[in-house]
Amino acid sequence: MTIGLCLAVATAIVAALPVERFTLDWMHSVEKIRWQEDWRIDAARRSLVLVESRVRGSGAGMDPPEGAVLRDGAWHAPGGVEVPRLSLALSDFTEDWRLCANGACRPLRALAPPGASAIELVPCRTGRR
Repeated sequence: MTIGLCLAVATAIVAALPVERFTLDWMHSVEKIRWQEDWRIDAARRSLVLVESRVRGSGAGMDPPEGAVLRDGAWHAPGGVEVPRLSLALSDFTEDWRLCANGACRPLRALAPPGASAIELVPCRTGRR
């Protein structure tokens, strides 16, 4: 078995994706500015590692972090943050998170059961070798 990415609601796994890297893509709820984060799965440590983030502007708590570089209209910031899981709120008042991997993007809400208020991304065994 290999380590991939599981999406969970409460304690139930709703999807297991055999990916090593993925991008989270969303629109800031106040500034209406696109934000993207590239993540990789560290199988040995069973963690998620932020590789890079990109934001197409600044404002309302979105100042570019130290070390960010403006390139192609977006601030590119180095990653380095490592977490065991990501918990993402699902709100009817904002545009949905999109999970992009292997050349395709899909809204996270489409993978969650109706009425779910949050979804967690966590490294897990996917069953694929």
